Amino acid sequence: QVQLVESGGGLVQPGGSLRLSCVASGFTISTKTMTWYRQVPGKERELVAGITSTGDSTNYADSVKGRFTISRDNAKNTVYLQMNNLKPEDTAVYYCNVSRVGIGYWGQGTQVTVSS
Repeated sequence: QVQLVESGGGLVQPGGSLRLSCVASGFTISTKTMTWYRQVPGKERELVAGITSTGDSTNYADSVKGRFTISRDNAKNTVYLQMNNLKPEDTAVYYCNVSRVGIGYWGQGTQVTVSS
């Protein structure tokens, strides 16, 4: 069964860093574009970052560009999101996502809280 599991979230002070991981099982991510989204309570999920199958191209939301870096290790079937210089407005539940055979899949999410 297809499954995505996010981890690495937590509580961090403004200016701090976290690295999120998304481990896929039930399929290989090697041919897939992978994305990270985030969601604040009461709001729609927001695209944060994306990476192509080989990692040769990435894109970021304007709000995180220059602070976040998406990467992947296809051998480990894992996608990462390195988050630096975190701001309170980055507080959200972060999800990874993949589309496979026309169906979108989501992990359970990992909470990131940026607060003094």
